[in-house]
Amino acid sequence: MKQISLEDFGGKNDGAFDNTDAFSKAFTELAQNGGGTLTVHAGVWCTGPVTLFSNTTLVLEEGAELSFIPNPERYTPVYTRWEGVECYAMHPLIYASGQKNVKITGKGLVNGNGETWWKLRNEKKKTQTEPTAPYEIALAKLNPNYKNQPGGGGGREFQFLRPSFIEFINCENVILEGITIKNSPFWTVHPLYTKNLLLKDLCIENPKDAPNTDGIDIDSSEDVKVLGCKVSVGDDGICIKSGSGADGIRVNKPTRNVEIRDCKVQWSHGGIVIGSETAAPISHIVAENCDLSGTDRGIRIKSRRGRGGDISDVQLKNLDMSDTLCPIAINMYYKCGEKDPTSPLFSLDAQPVTAETPRIHDITISGIKATGCKASAGFIVGLPESPITGLRISDCVLSTDESSTESPMDSDMFFGLPEVTVKSFRVRNTPDAKFENVTITGPKETFIYN
Repeated sequence: MKQISLEDFGGKNDGAFDNTDAFSKAFTELAQNGGGTLTVHAGVWCTGPVTLFSNTTLVLEEGAELSFIPNPERYTPVYTRWEGVECYAMHPLIYASGQKNVKITGKGLVNGNGETWWKLRNEKKKTQTEPTAPYEIALAKLNPNYKNQPGGGGGREFQFLRPSFIEFINCENVILEGITIKNSPFWTVHPLYTKNLLLKDLCIENPKDAPNTDGIDIDSSEDVKVLGCKVSVGDDGICIKSGSGADGIRVNKPTRNVEIRDCKVQWSHGGIVIGSETAAPISHIVAENCDLSGTDRGIRIKSRRGRGGDISDVQLKNLDMSDTLCPIAINMYYKCGEKDPTSPLFSLDAQPVTAETPRIHDITISGIKATGCKASAGFIVGLPESPITGLRISDCVLSTDESSTESPMDSDMFFGLPEVTVKSFRVRNTPDAKFENVTITGPKETFIYN
């Protein structure tokens, strides 16, 4: 297979030269010759979006940095899925679509220079209710129904559809190994409709106040292994998704056969997460031997009426965590993306069961050690018309920090539930849950069934 370097195509590592064309020419050369390896040597290589092809390997040597130019106009629209809905969004920084046998490896760094993107998002969130910038207007024209599409708070209403950092869509046999990824504009690693994926020994770093910067979002993908990764981000850490609402039900591509082992997640809204985009089935999920200390919620499963889906056969075991808000949160009243707490979505009364009613069942949680839980010892709330069934929690040791001023109402993000004031393990609409050898210390009441 052909071996090339970026210098062969006029690339410069001075931290100023735009290497976008050099990357394009290099990967085109490899694609035309059946594949091969592009090695990026030490130095700072500025670039716009990079597109990968089948049978190619990108090697980032130690000391190499890909520094992505933070100009929204450079990331022209591609058809993808953004916050659970198929639509046009900005071109990911690193992208492969419909490719096979793609690998990114090495000890180098990719830097999304997300500060510009986060500042823009925060300013627009305060001042805009509709598209105003030319790139937003262009996306609105491509997505004529965007006002009726659900979102999670990222900015769909004004079509500032920031790019994922690394996205593989409709790909097979993908390896992402060893590199450091930091300062993503939006979701960081987003495999979508992809099969046979290995994510190994990655270091993913985004500031904890950087909006919507999930670490790993495994989206309607199958046969995925996440091994030995370190994730510290401004939203959920390692997350499993399958589309949102009616659009996700239409696409109906499940996520299944996912293994997460020996990872460390901190400073995120959730450590090991499922949802809230849950429209297609999610099943055969295993997460074990991970450290989730410092996350808001160590284990987090979230959905709500309107999201749809069937979550089952999930095993979460031997997970350590300290200083979380809540170590175990399973929430079917998840509020993000909705502004009306009086909506029927959050009613305490049973609603009609439809295709958009989520279902959660057959979940096993064991060997959890959690200390210093600031809001509560746990939070599990199903829907009255769709209770959580087949839940088994065993061999867990949980303790709360009774000196913390965090409210039990901050255990997860929800609307509609009655107030509680004790940092107990809260259980509601979970009729056959079994708790075996579960020790809870700290709160006056260990469980509240409300």
